[in-house]
Amino acid sequence: MTLPAPPTPRSATRWERLAAWALADPTRARALGWLAPLFVTLLAAALRLTNLGHPHEIMFDETYYVKDAWSLWNLGYEGKWGDGADEQLRRGDDSAMQTTGSYVVHPPLGKWIIALGMALMGPGSSAGWRLTTAILGSLTVFVLYLVALHLTRSRVFATIAGGLLAIDGLGIVMSRIALLDGALTFFILLGFLFVLLDRDRSLPLLDARIVAARRSDSDDALVRLVGPVLWSRPWLVAAGATLGAASAVKWSGLYALAVFGLYVVVTDALARRRAGIPLWPSDAALRQGPVSFVLMVGPAMLVYLVSWTGWLVTSGGYDRGADANPLVALWKYHESMYGFHIGLSSPHAYASPAWQWPLLLRPTAIWVGSDPTSCGTDHCIAVISSVPNPLIWYGGVAAALYLVYRFVRGLIERRPVGPTHTIALVGLLATYVPWLLVPNRTIFQFYTIVMMPFLILALVVALRELAGRRSDPLYRRTAGQRTVAVCLLAVLLVSAFFYPVWTGMSVPYPFWLIHNWLPGWI
Repeated sequence: MTLPAPPTPRSATRWERLAAWALADPTRARALGWLAPLFVTLLAAALRLTNLGHPHEIMFDETYYVKDAWSLWNLGYEGKWGDGADEQLRRGDDSAMQTTGSYVVHPPLGKWIIALGMALMGPGSSAGWRLTTAILGSLTVFVLYLVALHLTRSRVFATIAGGLLAIDGLGIVMSRIALLDGALTFFILLGFLFVLLDRDRSLPLLDARIVAARRSDSDDALVRLVGPVLWSRPWLVAAGATLGAASAVKWSGLYALAVFGLYVVVTDALARRRAGIPLWPSDAALRQGPVSFVLMVGPAMLVYLVSWTGWLVTSGGYDRGADANPLVALWKYHESMYGFHIGLSSPHAYASPAWQWPLLLRPTAIWVGSDPTSCGTDHCIAVISSVPNPLIWYGGVAAALYLVYRFVRGLIERRPVGPTHTIALVGLLATYVPWLLVPNRTIFQFYTIVMMPFLILALVVALRELAGRRSDPLYRRTAGQRTVAVCLLAVLLVSAFFYPVWTGMSVPYPFWLIHNWLPGWI
């Protein structure tokens, strides 16, 4: 297949000429290669860290995780707190903390992460409660840049992906509150990056091993029927450890571990089919599959168990004395936690079942100020809402549906669909579809922060196709690239418009009302 020649100045759009100039000099190309991810990461950090301590009070479910984090840091396990603890802790007074173990239903790693900021800045610092979450939220933007670069091989569209997450409201809000979902998102996306890096490393290695085996044992029937088993897969080990960390933040990380593990087996099977292995399905599932399971799940289990070290080595944790063997006691505790999660169906004003999430019917009101002032009028309001940038959200959902269409059409027409059109769908399969299986459980729209990077990946793939290929006529590329630029400008303006309601600024009441585009947003 002959690749199209680089466009001449007369056949190139303005953006293509700018890109050609940037890549012409290797030094300039390397500098821009680092400046782009640095810029989007610093932009994300600025939007997440500025005035991080506002409001200086425990908001929403911080009431659980801030106190659990501080007791973990001091006791090694989550302890109970007395009445009025939220208000006392705001003043830096942790005297309400008790040594009696508290019943908690989430693993401890996310709370240990929150505790790091509290230890650094003190238990009374609201910025300290949220510091590590904000840092991980900023780093998630950098990781998304790397995933998008791997997917598109374009620094421009990788920068667009990182930039969209940097300015998205859901990403900003969930990075500025001491909840677990921001850390969960970081570890899941990082684990996904490691899975992709494993694929890049292992597939060429598999091809080389098959070629070498056939040359040296051309008369061996077994070599002609099955491929080699690969044990040397360090990126797969790293993915397992990272997804184990995700599961040690919230159990929903297990969904990602399972789906990404299946993705590894499927890509192994397809690689063996391309290499001409006759028994490629059973070879991938029954020979390489168990090895991949050990390499991935083993580190995940180890990281998860290590996250419980504080509970295991102390005696005061909830139900710690259920059995003389600490591991048996931990297992019994997990049985109780599982029973809680499957039975959680209490009504909540901001509950939103998963079928509503694509429509964005009921975002969560994280905080409403009790007496906001200084907005220039007599009737002010200050809120923090988890509503994402609507253009990014609905655009991402539409792009995901487009990728599903491309995938199904490829299956029907028996045409291969490349990873560019499937990777985002794999991420959405891991982070969204499992929630559809629990329609009666009390869940919230802000859980979709874990989906957001994959929706953005889908959107970036669609924007890249909209911008046109090098082989397209000049007028087509010019129109497409201008359309993409207009879309990105509109996204930026909408983020600027919504930023006050993502950060709790005091604004006139009518100004807040015009941000509620749907009835359920109030």
